[in-house]
Formats: sequence, C-alpha cells, structure tokens
Amino acid sequence: MEKKWIMKESGDSAVVKQLAAKLEVSDSLANLMVQRGITTPGEAQSFFNPSLDSLHDPFLMKDMNIAVERLSSAVKKNEKILVYGDYDVDGITAVALVYSFLKEQYSNVEYYIPDRYSEGYGVSFRGLDYASENNCRLIITLDCGIKATEKVLYAKSKGIDVIICDHHYPGDEIPMAHAVLDPKQPACNYPYKELSGCGVGFKLIHAYSKIHAIPFTEIIQYLDLVAVSIASDIVPITGENRVLAYYGLKQLNESPRTGLREIIREAEIIRTLTIEDVVFRIGPRINAAGRMDTGGRAVELLISSDPKLAYGISKEIDNYNIERRNVDRLITTEAMRMISDDKSTSNAKTTVLFNASWKKGVIGIVASRLIETYYRPTVVLTESNGFATGSARSVQGYDLYQAIESCSDLLESFGGHMFAAGLTLKKENIKPFTERFEQYVSRTITEDQLQPRIFIDAELSFLEIDDEFFRVMNQFQPYGPENMAPVFMSRNVSDSGSGRMVGSSGEHLKLELIQDRESLKVLPAIAFSQADRFEYIRNGEPVDICYSIELNEFRGTRKLQLNIRDIKAAAGSK
Repeated sequence: MEKKWIMKESGDSAVVKQLAAKLEVSDSLANLMVQRGITTPGEAQSFFNPSLDSLHDPFLMKDMNIAVERLSSAVKKNEKILVYGDYDVDGITAVALVYSFLKEQYSNVEYYIPDRYSEGYGVSFRGLDYASENNCRLIITLDCGIKATEKVLYAKSKGIDVIICDHHYPGDEIPMAHAVLDPKQPACNYPYKELSGCGVGFKLIHAYSKIHAIPFTEIIQYLDLVAVSIASDIVPITGENRVLAYYGLKQLNESPRTGLREIIREAEIIRTLTIEDVVFRIGPRINAAGRMDTGGRAVELLISSDPKLAYGISKEIDNYNIERRNVDRLITTEAMRMISDDKSTSNAKTTVLFNASWKKGVIGIVASRLIETYYRPTVVLTESNGFATGSARSVQGYDLYQAIESCSDLLESFGGHMFAAGLTLKKENIKPFTERFEQYVSRTITEDQLQPRIFIDAELSFLEIDDEFFRVMNQFQPYGPENMAPVFMSRNVSDSGSGRMVGSSGEHLKLELIQDRESLKVLPAIAFSQADRFEYIRNGEPVDICYSIELNEFRGTRKLQLNIRDIKAAAGSK
C-alpha cells in the first residue's frame, strides 16, 4: 500500500535562526528543536540535560497521602501485603519494582500475577480469594484496578483494603478503594498525566521513601524497570517520562538488575541500549512469559539477584519468545487467508476476525500485523471461558476506543485507549458487533486515515549529514511517542552502482547513495522489505527517499547509515 508523505510544518524561521546562532548548530537542527517546542537556550538545556530534580512531588497525586499512611500502617502492624499486577510488561515491571522495594524494608509481602487464560485482564475474583486465603490485609494493584468497582467491593467484604495504582482512563464510577492513585482520574491535579503503570508505582515508593527518610539515591536503582515499562507501554516520552526514561536507560546500560542483564545477554545486544531495543528485543521477551505461560516467571526473573537462577529463567523466557513468534506467524497467515477468501470485505473499513482455536496471548500482535497489510481498524477474537475475547488495534489518528464504546451494549467488558483496546463479548454477538463496528467506523473515519502516513521533519541535503549533525541529533534521545526519531527527506538521489538485495530471501536492499555526483559524497543505506524497488533503482533512476539516520556498528566499525522508510520515483521522472 502506497504511503503518504506529510511534511511537518517548519518552525518560525526567525526563532529557528536565532536559536541556531545561540546554540551554534545548523538551522536544520534548530528547526527540529522548535518543532518540539524548544525555542530558547534554557529550554534546550532542560531538554538535552534531563534532571531528576525536575520530577514532581509524588504527594501532588490525589490520594497519595492516604496510600502512604495505609502502607505504613500495614508495615507497622506486620500485615501481609499482596502486590498485584497485570501480566504485560508494564504490570510485570511495576510488580517487580514495588515488591522489590517493599522486600528491602519488610518481609511480609508477596506478589500475584493473574493468569491471562483463566482469569483475564486486571483484578480477578480468584486473585482476591487467594489474598483472603493467605491472610493478606492489603492489596496494591499496579497497572490495573481503575475499573474494578465490583472487585474492590468484594475485597472489602473479605476485610481487605485496596490501594489502586493505575494509569488508564477510569469509567463512570471510581472504585471505593482505600486509595486510588491514577493521574487521569477526575480531581487529580498531578501535573503530568502520562505516567506508565510502573511509573505510578515508582511514585508510590518515592512518596513512602520521603515519609520514612529513605534517601532518593536508594530508589534510583529501580529506574531500569520504569524505563522498560515506558518503552513497552508506548506512553509519551515527554516531561516526567523523558526524565525517567533517560535515567532508566542509563541504569540499563551501566548497571542493570540481574534479571534484565540476563535478558540483554540472551538478546545479544552488545551496543548501547536504546528505547527501540527495549521495545523490540527486551519487552517482547518479558511479555512472552504471560503470553505463553505465566507472567509470574518474568517477575521471578526481574526480582532475582541470583545470576544462576536468572540465567535459567531468561533461557526459559527466550524459548517462550521463540514459541510466541512461531505461533503468531501461523495465526497471522491463517488470518490473512480468511480476509483474502472473504470477498465481501474487500471494500470494508474494518477487520473483525474470530477463530476459537487461536491463542489468546498473541492475538494483539496478530491484529497489529494485519494492519501492516490491511490498513484499517482491526479486531481479532478467540474463545476463552465460553466467551469471545480479543484485542483491537487502530490506524494512525483514529480513535478506536470510541468506536468500540459505541458497541458497548453488545459487549460484556472492554477497556483501553485510542489506539489499542481489549474486549469480551458473547459469541452470538460477534456478528452484530462486526456489523455495528463497521457501520460506526465507516461513518467516522476519513479516507486520509485509511492511508499509511509518514511524517517528515525536514528536507536535507546529503552535504548536511555528517558526524557532528548526528552527534547533536542523537541527543534528542530517548525517542518515543511525541518525540519520535527524526525522519528526513532527500530528493533526486541514486545508487552509485553497488546496490544489492540482501536478507535470507533477498527482501531487503543495501544501497550506496549519492545526491550530487560532483560532491562525491556517498551515504550507505538499508531499506527493509523494499526489494520490489530494486529493478528501478539499479538502472540508476533518480528517487526521492525518506529516512532516519542511525549509527551502524559492525565488527568494530562505526559509520552513519540511512534507514530508508520509503522510496518514490523522483518528482518529474517517469
């Protein structure tokens, strides 16, 4: 499917030139800053040098003082505490963080991760029964609980207090928990609203530390877990998240906890870790435990200080990840066959698929893969506990949550946000849901939203791209939502003649590109999954490219490389 290139609006030229002069950088680099709201040297200083001193006071969060008082009381009275979290990366890292911190102060604590298949997402009745049977008097939920109104009342009936730590949007009713920590809840004036679930957990231990005179330097060690959660949960890397991710990555690279060190070793990452490495190589391994077996094994890995034990669990989790990849490839193939065989969906604005035998733990990944080919809001369902349950994913700019909410009378439960959601419904409601969902999306989605888009920060000449340009640009990291890696465009480039197809099936292109033959400047480039452009390129035809700039490290050699996102025939060429 052809991608639409959209050039971002340039910053005010006078502001750009003034900032470039004061910082002694190129206009192109200054423009990147202005596009991100950085217009003064002081703002640049804050952006490029994040400080832990800029973190907000955790007691600005609604109910934080109540939560800390109840936690302190539990410790003082030697009550058993249950740390309860979701089975994805955010929940697992949050549980590992809060459990590890409490274990340092107090021994009467344990953790619980619900089973994805038998209990489902969030707080479960089985988990609450477990807490009651094991004499837990306080439950701290992490990355879940904000919609657990009925479950919280059930816990109360068993004499259990609940502290909710969540970051999702609440429903119409806030649970009657002892304390609710969620910056998105009404009447919470916490200045930053986009914390991950693990980030909210970090705020709780920060507040507890302030009350009990535990030095902040003692909780910095947990920022590696926070960084993994921020990257894997795809929350904006702005404001407080940028600070937490910056120092968390620093921790990951310099002194990660034993379990994360073993995951990094298993993933064979031998260079400086980036957010992208966490998203694509660390996060999926942690997730694989909950997808294929139980998320509790991942928590066990992340809280372990025993290298031998951590090594064994990391090998086990890596095997889960291999199995997960095989399963999701198989299901994706089956799903794409279902779509191609159903001619009635060729002009549809949505995809809704159900197969009772598909593995629940991977259907969210499958939904994302289907969007890569059929670019439209997608719901993939399987059977669990007699219901159809599944995951939904959206396309850029379209509010999937509202579309699903419009069908709420057909659903048993649902939750999520603009781009991703989970839902459960009776099997007899699959057909009416499919029809209603299609009708709603058809009315509300634009043709523009049904075409993949690449947003381009600026047009560059190859002569601008050098080591100094990359050095300054690289300080924009950590990249992530609302601070994505810059994407550039260059016109009328061509291969120098050494371009070739690479990869196990020859699906990628390795190119040596020139823009101006007189300048003799050649830039190496890689274009993944774009081998279909090779015949055109190797004939020397000029092309326009959009790309990001990266440092390629291979066998001790480091050089700049263009990572090409898309290739088009040069404007004016045939």
